[in-house]
Amino acid sequence: MSITRDLATTFKINSVSIPAVGLGTFQGDDGNDRVKEIVLKALQRGYRHVDTAAAYGNEKAIGEAIKESGIRREGIFASPSRIFYLSRSQYPTSSQWEGGSLPQTADIVIPRANENAKPVIDHKLSRAYPQTWAAMEKLVDKRKAKLIGISNFNISKTKRILETARIRPAVNQVELHPIGARYLPQLDLLHFSAQEGIHLTAHQPLGGRPIAVVNPNADRPGPILDSDIVEIASAYGKSPAQVMLSWAVQRGTSVVPKTVHEERMVENRELFRLSDEHVLRIDRIAMWKGAVRYLDPRNYIGFDIFDEQGDEPVVDGASG
Repeated sequence: MSITRDLATTFKINSVSIPAVGLGTFQGDDGNDRVKEIVLKALQRGYRHVDTAAAYGNEKAIGEAIKESGIRREGIFASPSRIFYLSRSQYPTSSQWEGGSLPQTADIVIPRANENAKPVIDHKLSRAYPQTWAAMEKLVDKRKAKLIGISNFNISKTKRILETARIRPAVNQVELHPIGARYLPQLDLLHFSAQEGIHLTAHQPLGGRPIAVVNPNADRPGPILDSDIVEIASAYGKSPAQVMLSWAVQRGTSVVPKTVHEERMVENRELFRLSDEHVLRIDRIAMWKGAVRYLDPRNYIGFDIFDEQGDEPVVDGASG
């Protein structure tokens, strides 16, 4: 069974339809040995939205799975991404974006932090993301990408992009779940993005486990075990994961949960409409119990990319 008619199955963004439920493919510390198998199973089970990134090291496997599935590429929304925030040397120019491994057709290009290797950081360049955005705009001009977006951008960083952008970000992909991300379940960011016409996609919508070096809250139980979530799930005869994903889609955000289990792939698409009372109750979980951000690299990189008070790194420093 697919997503019920009561909830959106797709979100229309600049004439491009983004499926409400996609498959996250970041395998973290588990490695990429099974990515092709997992993506192929997901496509066979009806998934048409696959989230990936060059930093994940699995784009080839995903391409092989799509080819083997027999599904036309035009029927699949894929988000190939490039590393940008923790630059090792310099931000890419438009010519560099157009070269290299960028696919011939990209549905959306999203700059993303490199989470897999110890970064060598040039603080000045880490503040130069508007330059990268200008290069990305040229990808749209030359029809190399249909949409361009941002990832893990808070309100202040998004405002800085908007100050100079010719083409506004179509999507901001952020950690979003009921106990998530310091600003409650990203309520402020959700409202800001709606006002600015920027669609939010939730990575780690079930809490998730990024690689250990950027997960200072690894010892905190995930929202899928939260007693309120479990109680609400029981009331509907659904799983906690279905409640959390339904809550996210009902609020107008797409989701890219990760799973390697075929039965959960099916379950994650069987969503339903929650009562207004239950939506409000889930919205308030972080207020009652304390918010948790599972992807938080500040101890790893030495500054807080999510700080709303300053566009960190605030001062320039030596690389390293």
